[in-house]
Amino acid sequence: VTGHLDDCTCDVETIDAFNNYKLFPRLNELLESDYFRYYKVNLKKPCPFWDDNSHCGMRDCAVQPCPSDEVPDGIRSGSYKYSEEANSRAEECEEAERLGAVDDSLSSEARRAVLRWTRHDDSSDSFCEADDIYSPDAEYVDLLLNPERYTGYKGPDAWKIWNSIYEENCFKPQNVKRPLASGRGDDGGHTFYKWLKGVCVEKRAFYRLISGLHASINIHLSARYLLQDTWSEKRWGPNVTEFQQRFDEVLTRGEGPRRLKNLYFLYLIELRALSKVLPFFERPGFQLYTGNESQDAEMKRLMLEVLHLAKSFPLHFDENSFFAGNKKEAAKLKEEFRLHFKNISKIMDCVGCFKCRLWGKLQTQGLGTALKILFSENLIEKIPESGPSYGFQLTRQEIVALFNAFGRVSTSVKELENFRNILQNMR
Repeated sequence: VTGHLDDCTCDVETIDAFNNYKLFPRLNELLESDYFRYYKVNLKKPCPFWDDNSHCGMRDCAVQPCPSDEVPDGIRSGSYKYSEEANSRAEECEEAERLGAVDDSLSSEARRAVLRWTRHDDSSDSFCEADDIYSPDAEYVDLLLNPERYTGYKGPDAWKIWNSIYEENCFKPQNVKRPLASGRGDDGGHTFYKWLKGVCVEKRAFYRLISGLHASINIHLSARYLLQDTWSEKRWGPNVTEFQQRFDEVLTRGEGPRRLKNLYFLYLIELRALSKVLPFFERPGFQLYTGNESQDAEMKRLMLEVLHLAKSFPLHFDENSFFAGNKKEAAKLKEEFRLHFKNISKIMDCVGCFKCRLWGKLQTQGLGTALKILFSENLIEKIPESGPSYGFQLTRQEIVALFNAFGRVSTSVKELENFRNILQNMR
């Protein structure tokens, strides 16, 4: 896939050169650090949409959680940062919590209502159904020890997940069939693309983000495929046949290159979010807290380098075209957009393979966080240099998901170059 990208001022070649030679190496180094490698996740939440006990029984579907003593103290205790100001803020929070806990003047019903309001306030700018990280079922996972790769999870169960995402959450009418959707007569995507061209830029972008995420996941599975599985060793590597089945122009009847262009579109959206959130992370009071002060300072320096690099990209996506029409209509559409995406984050609890569920949850939370950033630009601009940032906040979970999700998309773009080279050598 080459050339210009729809709805953007950018092209594939600019992204390839920028990602593969400038951004990818630094981002990878950042994601190997303690702050970014440990992600807390609840993989035991039941599927909210259908009864599903069909868990993948293959060993490559399993996730190995961390023994708690392996997780750095600062992350595990949820401790606050190195600055005096942050620690005094932590004490205020703890004091408020204690006071709230002993307020017997509230009836239990009123207390439940307050809790509901708090949750609503926390979720009103969120695009994801976040895990309750205080649940006894939530565990820390070392992402480096549980890499995203081919697990053998496929067939009707996997198809059901993607079908539910596309058919029920991408603003698509039932009578417009997706190109190459399983077991359906296909008109080469003519009806579908005519519909897509006719919808507003936001709904088109929504579909392209989901398609880009799907493409990215399929690239990871093709690039880290189980090539050899014997009693003495397991060997993972690129499977060209698998890659071609998903993306070759002829085999996919022209659909493959469209999917890859959607991957680049997703890259631009997440890159734009990183460039916009820089003021939040640049504040002197913000620390990547693990408890190892010198390493944390070094990782903050590297993170800011990655963010400045993201900002320096010459052909950023212009999100000002989003929700720019009639204010009332725009607000309604934005809310629909948010709820559709939130629904997709809930569908991830229906994925039968736990490793796929882990990476699905992380990548949807990362994309949801990127969308939250893009729609909070005014709040980010008002963040004070020092003191707490009340208007705009990111939790540690959101930060880890944001950078790791972009790391996955960045890896996909890099893997595309590898597949391109392999295919050229085969010719």
